[in-house]
Amino acid sequence: MRVIVLTFALLACVVGDAEDRNWNQFRGPDADGTSRAKGLPVTFEEGSPSILWKTPIDGRAWSSPVAWGNQIWVSNSPEVQNLTPEMPKLDAPLVLSAVCVDYETGKITHDVKLFEVDKPQYVHPTNTYGSPTPYVEEGRVYVHFGSFGTACVDTRSGKILWKRNDLECNHFRGPGSSAIVYGDLLYLSLDGYDFQYITALNKFTGETVWRRDRDVNFGTTDGDGKKAFSTPVLIEVDGRQLLVSSFAAATIAYDPLTGEPVWTVMHGGVNAAGRPIFTKGVLYINSADGPNPLIALSPKGTGDITENILWRSSKSIPKRPSQIVVDDLIFMMNDTGVASCLDAKTGREIWTKRMGGEYWSSPLYAEGLIYCFSQEGTIPVFKAAREFELVANNHLDDGFLASPAVVKSSLILRSKTHLYRIEKVADAK
Repeated sequence: MRVIVLTFALLACVVGDAEDRNWNQFRGPDADGTSRAKGLPVTFEEGSPSILWKTPIDGRAWSSPVAWGNQIWVSNSPEVQNLTPEMPKLDAPLVLSAVCVDYETGKITHDVKLFEVDKPQYVHPTNTYGSPTPYVEEGRVYVHFGSFGTACVDTRSGKILWKRNDLECNHFRGPGSSAIVYGDLLYLSLDGYDFQYITALNKFTGETVWRRDRDVNFGTTDGDGKKAFSTPVLIEVDGRQLLVSSFAAATIAYDPLTGEPVWTVMHGGVNAAGRPIFTKGVLYINSADGPNPLIALSPKGTGDITENILWRSSKSIPKRPSQIVVDDLIFMMNDTGVASCLDAKTGREIWTKRMGGEYWSSPLYAEGLIYCFSQEGTIPVFKAAREFELVANNHLDDGFLASPAVVKSSLILRSKTHLYRIEKVADAK
């Protein structure tokens, strides 16, 4: 415990350090889809000089890319046919892996087989066995496949340092929650049909440090109404670290060292997928479903703090993509291609624009612009402003379900079939 406490104290001194901007987790170093990068490409198309490389990634997985230095990592899983709610028909064990691509060349430098699954659970055709996003740090990448397995890989050698495949959970539709790291702990959310809990593992050994069941009234006995896919976020409130985790019906803030619940907010909803966002003392939570799927909350206090809800919104709220908060504005692209902007202080709608298409990946903000990525391959770019202004409407060959990453001045995009590095190229003279 002393080692863990010391690590947390050291981390508190460097939070927000602009020198370390590796895209290390789902939605980036600030966990909110924003980037401080300058000069990212705005207009591009298939075959243009802006595409520095395009690497095929065999299989079928929706995990988003993460990066550390010149390494880009994704988790991967195979295309599985004959999916039925009973049991997938397999000719061979299902192989779950971690793939590393070199930032400079686009070449695959590691393809690490992590798990062979003989009797995998059913995964809905809109999901994959490799949907959770890895977490990477200096020397290690943590790759999570829900109850199918979690592993730690040495990023230099590709050697497996430890792995677990004994965390029980019937995902019923497949996994989606991503792993995160803080201090010496690796946090995993497993909210399935049968079990709903969050757990912390020792990131060096994989051993369980604590586990907490979701001790709330879900308002249903149907396990299908208890599932969730959200990734937690770590915040600091009044000098105290909180691990904020959304799931069906509620969000709980835990003490990250012990797993003790600090507060609970009951907001309803099911299948929560968006990652909470904390900025300027306000926590924004997307519950995905229910009468008011987006709420703003003051995350102070203990116990039941449902009365701390500042406002609620139900119009054009995405079920799968997360929001972007810039200054006092919230920007969203919902699943059916409706972009909107809300006042972050009041929840009042400022504008809405129907773009069309299907959007499941979360948007990106950089240099005053919002980038969105559709399943059809369309990539609209519009200004993060109180008036809607479309700046570009790009298109690539295949569609997107993974969320984007930023490395240096490049967009790193995972389509259904490829990984791209896209960078602004000076006009030829």
